[in-house]
Amino acid sequence: MRRSYEQGELDERGASDEPLAVFARWFEDARHLGRLEANAMNLATVGEDGAPHARMVLMKGFDTDGIVWYTNYTSHKGHELDAVPHAALLFYWGPLERQVRIEGPVEKVSDAESDAYYAVRPLDSRIGAWASPQSEVIANRGVLVANAAKAAAEHGLNPPRPPWWGGYRLRPELWEFWQGRKSRLHDRLRYTLRDGRWTRERLAP
Repeated sequence: MRRSYEQGELDERGASDEPLAVFARWFEDARHLGRLEANAMNLATVGEDGAPHARMVLMKGFDTDGIVWYTNYTSHKGHELDAVPHAALLFYWGPLERQVRIEGPVEKVSDAESDAYYAVRPLDSRIGAWASPQSEVIANRGVLVANAAKAAAEHGLNPPRPPWWGGYRLRPELWEFWQGRKSRLHDRLRYTLRDGRWTRERLAP
């Protein structure tokens, strides 16, 4: 199972000094493909046992303040981020032969931000946030269905945001952009935040 990566290149001449600008351009490229869930990213956290734990989540926003996603604060990843508020993200866009690694400290977004995003979610997703005791052991799927029916009956068409559900923001201190190249001589550019400024370096593949 081998293939030659020949979709593109990444060099210092064509890369911005600001990693967010590179990410924004790459994200648009992935989004415009249409067959990718371009905002899907792997979120890695550190458990109480000191081991890494990873799962896929969906990015819901990015800007100069960082990368934002939403989840249940009482989930496994929520507890891990409470204990060790630092994480790593990975975007992989296979058809473009690209990946992006991002690392940095994590914080909860404001209640106002979480309220605003929750309000524009589809109704079934808002009810689902009430119905799922995320990461807890349940007897069967019927538990979720019953919880959803109960939440729908109690809250109707305008459920408030559950207090245990909201957003996180990772503030990048490291970005790495990887572009597949022929003969496994891939392009890797790393941006590291040092004294408030980004330092760009090329890494061997």
